[in-house]
Amino acid sequence: MFTIGDFARHGRVSVRMLRHYDATGLLRPAHVDPANGYRYYAAAQLARLNRVIALKDLGFTLQQVRAVLDEEVAAGELRAMLRLRRAELEAAMTAAAARLAQVEARLHSIESEGQMPVNDVVPKSLPSVRLAELTAVAPDFDSIGPVIQPLYEELFRRLEAAGIAPSGPGVAHYEDAPDGGILVHAGVEVCAPLGEDDGLRVVDLPPVEQAATVVHHGSMEAVLPAVQTLGRWIDANGYRSGGHPREVNLECPDNRDDWVTELQEPVREAGPGRLKRSRNRGVWKPPYGEDER
Repeated sequence: MFTIGDFARHGRVSVRMLRHYDATGLLRPAHVDPANGYRYYAAAQLARLNRVIALKDLGFTLQQVRAVLDEEVAAGELRAMLRLRRAELEAAMTAAAARLAQVEARLHSIESEGQMPVNDVVPKSLPSVRLAELTAVAPDFDSIGPVIQPLYEELFRRLEAAGIAPSGPGVAHYEDAPDGGILVHAGVEVCAPLGEDDGLRVVDLPPVEQAATVVHHGSMEAVLPAVQTLGRWIDANGYRSGGHPREVNLECPDNRDDWVTELQEPVREAGPGRLKRSRNRGVWKPPYGEDER
């Protein structure tokens, strides 16, 4: 038998915690001396203590812990429950990390207001490119990451099964979904016949006559400053956006912070009725005379 202090040391918990578990009925001492009230624990009770701590650390309330343990869940079933809870927590941590990266990117954009460099933007035309792609709908921009990553995993699995090797980089492109949200296209360049098979499509992405492009270094959760650099360049040079930027994966090492991605946003000349910046004078003026509005 262990004194409460010895049992606490072997279980790597505090005496105070053991007293609380005793008071709540979660882990009773094996024996209490009626003369002095000293608590004594058996070595076999370490197994229950381990279960209590594991469940508690995985986010279960003490009431839930007691319910699980009182039902005498088998070790195999308990392991399955813990693995499931671990997966849930890992997913939550991944989502929180992605959200933090987005917040940091937004903060970076705010701190850089008024000094956003636009000299890295390169205007160019984009050729047609043949892609094998899978599609899904993301509810909003913040949800694109969790949607597109599984799409790419499934895309490469299907290509391998079909014996089709990518012939170029991954290319993601987007549309506004008819019922709201963002239609996500996860694609990769291939040399394969056009067609569709069980959701996997081989399509020709059409050429773009004019596009503003910029290279983003880092994870896509931190892409906001690069996207806003494009927006400022487009506005400053008298263009209008022609749709969502394409994302061409130039380098995709295991460390996502080392990714290199080119953003390619289609543009067109500003239409009638829009203010257009004079590239010579750097001032705003209407595209037509006052009488022609």
